Amino acid sequence: MLFKLSIKNMKKSFKDYTIYFITLVLGVAIFYIFNSLDSQKAMLDVSKSTSELIDLMLDMLSYVSVFVSIILGFLIVYASNFLIRRRKKEFGIYMTLGMGKRKISSILLIETILIGIISLGVGLVIGVFGSQFMSIVIAKMFNANMSRYQFTFSSTACIKTCIYYSIMYLLVMLFNTLAISRYKLIDLLTAVKKNEKVKIKNPVISIIIFILASLLLSFAYYKVTGGINTLSTGKEIFKVIVMGIIATFFIFYSLSGFILKLVQSCKKIYLKNTNMFILRQINNKINTTVISMTIICIMLFMTITVLSSSLSLKNSMTQDLEEMTPVDVNLYKTANLPDNGEYTSLQIEDSKLPISETLKSFDFDINNLKDIEEIYIYATNELTLNDTLNNVLEDVKKQFPMLRYETAETIIKVSDYNRIARLYGIDEYQLDDNEYILLCDFDSMLNIRNKALKEGNDTIKISGEEYKSKYNECKSGFVLMSTSHTNTGIILVPDSCKLTDDMKEQALLVANYNANSDDEKEKIEYMLTDTESGFGKKCVDMKIELDGMTKISLVEASVGVTTIVIFIAIYLGIIFLIASSAILALKELTESSDNKQRYSILRKIGVDEKMINKSLFVQIGIFFIIPLVLAILHSIFGIKFALSVMSMQTKPEELIPSIVLTVIFMVVIYGAYFLATYFGSKNIIQEE
Repeated sequence: MLFKLSIKNMKKSFKDYTIYFITLVLGVAIFYIFNSLDSQKAMLDVSKSTSELIDLMLDMLSYVSVFVSIILGFLIVYASNFLIRRRKKEFGIYMTLGMGKRKISSILLIETILIGIISLGVGLVIGVFGSQFMSIVIAKMFNANMSRYQFTFSSTACIKTCIYYSIMYLLVMLFNTLAISRYKLIDLLTAVKKNEKVKIKNPVISIIIFILASLLLSFAYYKVTGGINTLSTGKEIFKVIVMGIIATFFIFYSLSGFILKLVQSCKKIYLKNTNMFILRQINNKINTTVISMTIICIMLFMTITVLSSSLSLKNSMTQDLEEMTPVDVNLYKTANLPDNGEYTSLQIEDSKLPISETLKSFDFDINNLKDIEEIYIYATNELTLNDTLNNVLEDVKKQFPMLRYETAETIIKVSDYNRIARLYGIDEYQLDDNEYILLCDFDSMLNIRNKALKEGNDTIKISGEEYKSKYNECKSGFVLMSTSHTNTGIILVPDSCKLTDDMKEQALLVANYNANSDDEKEKIEYMLTDTESGFGKKCVDMKIELDGMTKISLVEASVGVTTIVIFIAIYLGIIFLIASSAILALKELTESSDNKQRYSILRKIGVDEKMINKSLFVQIGIFFIIPLVLAILHSIFGIKFALSVMSMQTKPEELIPSIVLTVIFMVVIYGAYFLATYFGSKNIIQEE
């Protein structure tokens, strides 16, 4: 009997369960998709290092999944609370007819189990098909070969999803049982006539609180616009986050205290159509949902920020990677090792040879390389960072106390640099005998060095000769490949500069692989990097300090890190957006259920159905927009801070693609919940 009654109730209350059901299905599908990446990885033809990066991503996603399950658990409990509240009168009638609380709890238990099984089944089906699409995304992001692609099902992800959601549903069942046990018959029967208590706030006090909260929020924005330079510790960042949350709470708290009074002063707007009714409803909603609105705003802010920042990170890193890896390989070794007993005679002798000679002496076929350029990088203790920052040194030390100011500057002859620059396809430079050029492209260091040059500290001394900077600012350039702009300073000097052999710090070889395909390049790469056989093993055995970086390894590392960040960002972004949208939707549906009598009164005084629907649409729209607007404002500064922490100076036009994608993402999910809420509320207020 109870089972039949539960089935009947579910059919009758299908409209109430729709958003709850959609949220559960989406949660299950997303949870499965992001936890099934292990099975998808098996289909991808990737290198060992890429495989290790994917394993790292899987480990991180498993930890993130625990956090996600907690968020979804709270969401499911919140949704269950809405359904129970919606059906108080129904449960009151059951008790009037003699049904005990235990049987009512049993009905809820059966309904929860049925909804759970159905949503779990549908969500897993959607997740299985969605994970196939995710395979394509992973392959594209990791530059993997999909020749072994086939339809896959991850039993591990399925079991994990079932276990996590079973735990969530057990908590919901416990919550429902406790909730029913606390209700009294009179409360259940009169629930429809009760409204939340609304405390009227003093408008003057509300305006003062709003102004103070706005000032606090402005101060938090001011702190983050300085980026990592003003917020250099976790404690300082945490303080700003707390300030932002407190300010957000009091902005929502104060809004309901004066917004109605403000609009009432404009009679033409206030008295038009059903605006009076709409504004009072909105005022009451904000008044009774301050904490909810704050949480929703913070979650929306996190969604926008993590998605926009991660996508911008990918775009920026992709561009940097193309620019900063112009050749296949950089090899370097310490030049002129000192004869002080720390090194073997072989090491000392090899350090005096060019790198190409080292390669030949250890039986590496030099014909595997082409476009070879070799130069020496110089350094002398006569010219350190202390010397080049002389005029601004004290100010810089206050801002960056951890910098090693005694470090010798990097010096390269201009003709040597131009040979490398020509191969890289970047700017070449010309110098007179008494000039030098400072190259730097690392943003933080660039600002410091430019300040020093502009304040007259533009003369250096090498081997007793003075050289003056050709420009009053740094120029762009580099010699070592990297995943981003990391050159903190290179001093180009004329070929006539007296750089002695004992100033040689490093020997550098730059080259491309003599290969026509990716497979051939990987074979040459293996010869250079494998330490278990051939050339690499000989270097290790003889303790030859030859090091380097290759385009293939840099691309794999950069793509791997970027992909991990993006996947976690998308995972959290979707969950935060679904959670915030669902909370708003359920809150609005609850309000519509509580306000059925008010809409009935509107009909009785002659308001037509079209105007009632319009007022409902406007109310829900405003309720959805208010936290979103503040979240967008937070995100403008949050994205700026996130990018500055990642040492990226992204131009506004470079942010546009990531912002557009985030907007589309928000419109699809947030907009879908808004429309579902409107149509659900419309059905509720039309019920007799």
